[in-house]
Amino acid sequence: MRGTTIGRLVSAVLAAGLLAGCSSAAPVAAAPSPAGDGAYAHLTELQRITDAAGGTRHTPSPGYDAAVDHVAAVLRAAGWDVSTPTYQAEGQSGSGFRNVVAQTRGGDPAHVVMAGAHLDSVPEGPGINDNGSGVASLLQIAQQLGGSPDLPDTIRLAFWGSEEDELDGSAGYVRGLDQADREAIELYVNLDMVASPNGGYFVQGGTGEDRDETGPAGSAEVAQVLTDELTRVGAAPESDVFYGDSDYDAFVTAGIPSGGLHAGDEDDKSAAEAQKWGGQAREEYDPCYHQACDRIDNIDRTALGRFTDAVDASLRRFAASPTSL
Repeated sequence: MRGTTIGRLVSAVLAAGLLAGCSSAAPVAAAPSPAGDGAYAHLTELQRITDAAGGTRHTPSPGYDAAVDHVAAVLRAAGWDVSTPTYQAEGQSGSGFRNVVAQTRGGDPAHVVMAGAHLDSVPEGPGINDNGSGVASLLQIAQQLGGSPDLPDTIRLAFWGSEEDELDGSAGYVRGLDQADREAIELYVNLDMVASPNGGYFVQGGTGEDRDETGPAGSAEVAQVLTDELTRVGAAPESDVFYGDSDYDAFVTAGIPSGGLHAGDEDDKSAAEAQKWGGQAREEYDPCYHQACDRIDNIDRTALGRFTDAVDASLRRFAASPTSL
């Protein structure tokens, strides 16, 4: 099954080269992004919901529960099939913790292209960049695609709980899949912090010294498509490794080709990166990382738009690729 997956990913990359040009092309100038404006509107609403529920979306909390209900409602209104499956959180009693999982109504359910972002925040703040930004990006993409896109493959979006607590939401989801369900997932793309105010454009997958850093076979092809699409929108991305600290980890461990996107967290931006992307060298990518100031005025709207545009195009390309060589 995975051999077929890798072949399909290679086909997608080759087709992508014909449609979008190679990833070494010079970045284009930034332009207004309607998708970015839409994602920003989703992010603003998430800020309002979080504030009204006590200022955090930590799992469990009223803010997290309100966010689950809101995200599920947006996805249903966009025409997607939506469920809120529960999982067991480590160190917590009961199993009433919920993810949100949405799937297109068309496409082959034996060939699933999947993307996800964590919906929870730390207890200390509202988590608007970390990771409301990834959530807002996927919500905007869901609305743009609609629930029944004319694509051969099924697209599935997930919004994870308990990422800030040992990745329990995504780990519980993957653990609960049977073998056929795991094999149906052709690839997974993870969005975690895609609007850092002093950030960059990092693509994870296919790079590193071992499988934990590179991901399973096929991950380099996933990363290449993401890189191509970010380049197309003017982002000038750089390759990065998997660190095992976000929701891609369960998919990597399960042998599912994976890619990750992020704009940076508490690490400092280098002088070379500041020259390439702008911003302040020797300052954190996000000085409000895991703090109460991670609010709507803490985000880079240009980055949010670019990541949203790139992921939308990437998912369409993956889902449009032929089911076999």
